[in-house]
Amino acid sequence: MDSIPVISEPLAERMARRRDSAYPALWDLLDQVKDPEIPVLSLWDLGVLQDIVVADQTVLVTITPTYSGCPALREMQQDIDSVLIAAGYAKVEIATQLAPAWSTEMISEKGRQQLLDYGIAPPVSRRGQPICCPRCASPKTQLISQFGSTACKALYCCEHCAEPFDYFKCL
Repeated sequence: MDSIPVISEPLAERMARRRDSAYPALWDLLDQVKDPEIPVLSLWDLGVLQDIVVADQTVLVTITPTYSGCPALREMQQDIDSVLIAAGYAKVEIATQLAPAWSTEMISEKGRQQLLDYGIAPPVSRRGQPICCPRCASPKTQLISQFGSTACKALYCCEHCAEPFDYFKCL
């Protein structure tokens, strides 16, 4: 029997905001904005893009960074601004929302698959669950360093294929 993915409450809330939005074209437009550190992952699929509202001809985009000191935040904001201005939206405001804090539960199922396809092990959903190699799927992996290519990733090595890989840490 196929397993049915469990959708976390934070992801369900974001999905509902997008589904019920009066601005589906804006959501679709912002799907082209990618995470500067993981360019295959949209800000939506990463869970950073929270809401879009239009008031007085101003597009207000709310984002939650993966952590408060995220060095990619400024680039994310610039990319959102550039995409909207290029599409003809003259007034753009980007609000940074720190509470509730971003968590890996906000990553979409598509985003988890994109991480895996890119060679990054997606966050595991349960404590004690093995972190599998994104290349050969072996659960026999070893933590090399708590910090990988960025602060939100850890460096692992697969004992089966001997390949190092990043693991997107649960937050």
